[in-house]
Amino acid sequence: MGFTAHPTAIVDRGARIGDGTRIWHWAHICAGASIGEDCTFGQNCYVGNDVVIGSQCKVQNNVSIYDAVTLEDDVFCGPSMVFTNVMNPRAAVERKHEYRHTLIKRGATLGANCTIICGVTIGEYAFIGAGAVVNRDVKPFALMVGVPARQIGWMSAHGEQIPLPLDGEGTYTCPHTGVRYRLAAGRVSAAEA
Repeated sequence: MGFTAHPTAIVDRGARIGDGTRIWHWAHICAGASIGEDCTFGQNCYVGNDVVIGSQCKVQNNVSIYDAVTLEDDVFCGPSMVFTNVMNPRAAVERKHEYRHTLIKRGATLGANCTIICGVTIGEYAFIGAGAVVNRDVKPFALMVGVPARQIGWMSAHGEQIPLPLDGEGTYTCPHTGVRYRLAAGRVSAAEA
């Protein structure tokens, strides 16, 4: 089956791209990139050499995924969101040996125009609001907004806010999927009903 790429896209020889992946206008996929199946890259996207992307990810227009970034399966990158890979960049100082690894776990959503500062891990199914700046690790299922990003709630894997407090304990069952969410010790976990 293979992948499809618009004629204006540049896919360097050596890039590993899974079946069913679609690459749109003016995108550039570098030779060392590893991309899973059934992903979508909007126009003007860039994927660096030292990048690993799982299956079924959606990368919207104008997103650059630089070296040292990993996206697990089912990650959504909103339009014009930003990844970094160096904490203190200077044009005149070479810092490629200082790249900090960034990990975006399964099912996370990174909203439009948000910025992910290098070296963080975004937990499973976390939801980063549009325009937020994330400068520290994010818990699974956390809803984060603002500059710098702060947690204001929890999100389900289905993409709706979970009515649980930030701290304490509690349970909630998603009416759409039947998944049961449990809050304990400041973290949410999910289990099939």
